[in-house]
Amino acid sequence: MSQELSGQWTVPVLLALDSCRGRFTPMQHHLEITPARLSDNLKRMEENGLLKHLSPHERRHPALPEYVLTEKGLLYREAASTIQIAERGLGYGRLSSKAWNLSVLLALNFEHERFQEIRNALQRVTPRTLSMRLDELHNLGAIDKLITDQPRPSFLYQLHSQAKQPVRQLSVDLRSIV
Repeated sequence: MSQELSGQWTVPVLLALDSCRGRFTPMQHHLEITPARLSDNLKRMEENGLLKHLSPHERRHPALPEYVLTEKGLLYREAASTIQIAERGLGYGRLSSKAWNLSVLLALNFEHERFQEIRNALQRVTPRTLSMRLDELHNLGAIDKLITDQPRPSFLYQLHSQAKQPVRQLSVDLRSIV
């Protein structure tokens, strides 16, 4: 679920869809996004089964593009709302705008502390991407990077004390949705 919710515009689009009544132009203005970028994101979300592009006969106005959330999209919108609340609680900006950020934080919440443990928990993440996300999250102050010498020198990654409660709550809330 978290990979389909990642990307700079996925969470904002899911949250804006209803308030903009599914219409393209109001959504574009609300999100302050270029038409091409919004179009690309809507197509990707449609391919992932999150929304449906209404045909001219289904729309309120046949000439105006309009989208509605699918059943899966409604579930993901609920998750997007939960993510938005967690991001506010964390105070590091929109972490969901980059792939794997939230997944890394959730893996750390489940006490996967070593690089390989995190990678195994996330399965599809590449070592390079995981390394970049761990460094970025460390630089933001969301995670702590510790050195251990047992069984051999290596890094341990842990949620920073201020991030623990919002990430724990995100985990609980997402689990209740799924």
